[in-house]
Amino acid sequence: MRRRSAKENPLLRLVVLVECGTRAVLAAAFGPESDGELTYPGRLLSVLDRTMLLLADAGFDANEFARDVQATGAQFLVRSSARRVPTPFRYPGDGSYLARIGYGVLPVLPTVPVIEASVTATLADGTVRTEQWRLLTSLLDPAAHPAAGLMDLYHERWQPETTYFSIKATTLDGRVLRSRSLTGLDQEVYAPLTTYQALIRAAADTARTRPGPDMDRISFTVLQTTAADTVTTATGILPPAGPADLVGTIGRAALDAPHPTRHRHRIKARTRKNPTSKYGPNAGQHPTTSQN
Repeated sequence: MRRRSAKENPLLRLVVLVECGTRAVLAAAFGPESDGELTYPGRLLSVLDRTMLLLADAGFDANEFARDVQATGAQFLVRSSARRVPTPFRYPGDGSYLARIGYGVLPVLPTVPVIEASVTATLADGTVRTEQWRLLTSLLDPAAHPAAGLMDLYHERWQPETTYFSIKATTLDGRVLRSRSLTGLDQEVYAPLTTYQALIRAAADTARTRPGPDMDRISFTVLQTTAADTVTTATGILPPAGPADLVGTIGRAALDAPHPTRHRHRIKARTRKNPTSKYGPNAGQHPTTSQN
């Protein structure tokens, strides 16, 4: 999201803590993009507790951040950036290894299990892409938390990306932030977050009241379109007489138009969409269009 002015388009950075499964937003922090990615996650740590496992992308593997996460009682499973080069000193036997991080200055985290995997994708045109992945975790028991299981679990971190897409692409639909005051910007950011939360809670209520439907099969576009229709046409707003219906008009529309049971895995290179994008050009990288 960004705020448009007459001379420039400064970027706004939004960091959210999302519950995997329901994709509900547990907490959010935002501010100027120039402050850096690790400026905002610290504001979200108060939501964590010992029942949670935090999944985080590369860039959140800083030693101090890992220490602060574990201080809340929560565990973490974080993708390591390419800049970190851990030194193994023990191999539990599940394919991972133990390594020291923080050069001894972080007594809370003297060692962490490190999981390395080679991920290969064969595209529709026959091209084969292989990437090296490295995960850091605070889960020390290889019997209870084997490396292969944690690698599979880490794929659930894609759910926050789906949340970002729902907010930025579906709800905002290309609109920019227009306010010229900080309080106005706060209001403009919290508006789509509140709308998203209301709709995703409706989806979760719907999934719980019917056997079988998975949250991944509920279309956020259908949720938003139906909600807008009920407001503009003033139909299906008041609940019927009798027991409360958690599904309601919005939920029934989502159940009538579910996503396919199995999604095709698609890959596309991250591209530079406009001159204000923070991503550099990727001319010559493959694939330039989406492929199965």
